[in-house]
Amino acid sequence: MSPHTTDGRGRSGAELYALLDRFADAWNRHDLDALMSMMTEDCLFQASAGPSVDGQRSQGQEAVRAAYAAVFAAFPDAGWSNPRHLVAGDRGVSEWTFTGTRKDGTRVEVTGCDLFTFRDGKVAIKNSYRKNRSPI
Repeated sequence: MSPHTTDGRGRSGAELYALLDRFADAWNRHDLDALMSMMTEDCLFQASAGPSVDGQRSQGQEAVRAAYAAVFAAFPDAGWSNPRHLVAGDRGVSEWTFTGTRKDGTRVEVTGCDLFTFRDGKVAIKNSYRKNRSPI
């Protein structure tokens, strides 16, 4: 999708790229309020790991906020660098490099991506994937 086309709901590719830039920035600031303001009320977050084939599923603003807070609690210095985005219609992809230190001092550095579904200019679904690498 070029920045000049729309997603069928009037949102341009440029607007959705800007949303993904703001979303990535909010993750790096650990800003839960900003993150949740960019997600729909019925949002869905599917984490990279969890008990089901889709990882840990969190649905709705309260559950997704708690899941995001758990990421920040597990990795107090979490950061996502080199974000690269792609938007096509109501879908998007962000690739990134995640780094963080667990409370036990082990360090994680992996590449990953998020698959997004947009609705009304917000993130409706964030489906996260990352490499499974031993701590460094």
